[in-house]
Amino acid sequence: RVFLRAVNQFTSVLNRFFLDQANFELQLWNNYFHLAVAFLTHESLQLETFSQAKRNKIIKKYGDMRKEIGFKIRDMWYNLGPHKIKFIPAMVGPILEVTLVPEPELRKATIPIFFDMMQCEFNFSGNGNFHMFENELISKLDQEVEGGRGDEQYKILLEKLLLEHCRKHKYLSGSGEVFALLVSSLLEHLLDYRTIMHDESKENRMSCTVNVL
Repeated sequence: RVFLRAVNQFTSVLNRFFLDQANFELQLWNNYFHLAVAFLTHESLQLETFSQAKRNKIIKKYGDMRKEIGFKIRDMWYNLGPHKIKFIPAMVGPILEVTLVPEPELRKATIPIFFDMMQCEFNFSGNGNFHMFENELISKLDQEVEGGRGDEQYKILLEKLLLEHCRKHKYLSGSGEVFALLVSSLLEHLLDYRTIMHDESKENRMSCTVNVL
């Protein structure tokens, strides 16, 4: 709780003194995001790993601090405005870590940041695409799922939210939809692969490996 109060102080200072064009400090903002993500993903805050009694006790006394800091991360990202492009693709991995935390409200609040990143690269890269974001998300997703994170609910929500946002966009509807379906199918194969790795059947393992490839 003490750490959370400190991080909240940092957010107000960054917004007040280090956001406008003349005083923007890239390293400071970068450090802030990494600190906030490290806090949110810290093992002592992962309520799912505790017994129901302990979970209830923590929520009653402190609430789910992951949600509080996660909503701050989201707001701080949107505050960046034109500076956002400086954080792509470097912030894709940390934001992915946040979205993978199995808390439904947190996921719904932070997954749309991915669409914002796509839109940002599409508008500012000068290439009319979002390849940097795309490549980074795919490689980081691979690592995270292999590390045990991600689940079927995440796959469904990621596809749903990306598709919803892309279909509303004048220029990203086509390429965005293709990308959303690609990521969803990759995630499905990665989850299958992770599940089957301990299967006795060599054929099943090989089949899953081929699907991922």
